[in-house]
Amino acid sequence: MDVLAGLLDGPRARGAFLLRMVMEPPWSVRVEDRAPLSLLCPTAGEAWIVPDGGEPVLIRPGDVAILRGPDPYTVADHPDTPPGALVGPGGACRSPWGEPLHETLAMGVRTWGNAPDGRDVVQIGTYPLAGEVGGRLLAALPPLVHLRAGEWACPLLPVLEDEIARDEPGQSVMLDRMLDLLLVVALRSWFSRPEARAPGWYRAMADPVTGRALRLIQDDPARPWTVASLAAKSGVSRAGLTRRFHELVGEPPMAHLTRRRLDLAAELLRQSDATVDTIARKVGYSGSFALSAAFKRVRGVSPQEYRTGGTPATTGAVLGRPAAEAVPARTGPRAVSG
Repeated sequence: MDVLAGLLDGPRARGAFLLRMVMEPPWSVRVEDRAPLSLLCPTAGEAWIVPDGGEPVLIRPGDVAILRGPDPYTVADHPDTPPGALVGPGGACRSPWGEPLHETLAMGVRTWGNAPDGRDVVQIGTYPLAGEVGGRLLAALPPLVHLRAGEWACPLLPVLEDEIARDEPGQSVMLDRMLDLLLVVALRSWFSRPEARAPGWYRAMADPVTGRALRLIQDDPARPWTVASLAAKSGVSRAGLTRRFHELVGEPPMAHLTRRRLDLAAELLRQSDATVDTIARKVGYSGSFALSAAFKRVRGVSPQEYRTGGTPATTGAVLGRPAAEAVPARTGPRAVSG
């Protein structure tokens, strides 16, 4: 398993928010829902994304925009159009004057907007990357990634457009997997670009020595790895691996292994009912005491505190929100951000 696949393997989309937004100008939607990651793909017309801290970006059919939360942004027909709808935490949608808009703008299954035949159509998905595995991925992304139609290729877009408004058995699961694939294709295209400034762990995958060690850690983090055993598997000396790994990844092999194990533990703590001792052994620790000591040292809270929400207000805390707490009605405006 490569590193990018590993980052997406744990926090796959579960009950993701997918929506077809149909709007007739003038229109503008202010999004303040703190969603960790959203994808916007226009299929007709165009839309402007206006981040609070950046320049407006125009997206057209075939483009994809990846928005990293929790910072707010506006989506509109023009950067100067004032917001006519505000989307807040929990999916609450209201007018600038506080009037609820859920019923007014709903137009059927996963369809939302101000006109059934509006000029601008955008497929939107919120990716509920629950757990710290996704937090590491988000840390590698800028606030806004924009890939134009000619800069990436994804045959899923026409399929997504056709399927997003269907209401059939198993539809939500199918759409979740489509969103997974869409995200992988977009990220792969983005990280291959020089301006992406891909993180060290991603670039290091191309190195024959460090890439081998990274894959070993990624594929089997619970194994009792040592620098010596990783070096032997990678065909170099301990000193050679340590030096090369640190230069390319930015941290020593054992620090990377610890980070990988704790990322997995964080995901399991939030997404399963397994005991701390069971999780500890699953990710490579001898028991709950060893995991608790490492977790507390690196993250500042115990595994149990993390499981119950007692974590610092970081990106990981946002990602750690259980999906069940964030799922409103399928046709609700919550999905305007995704």
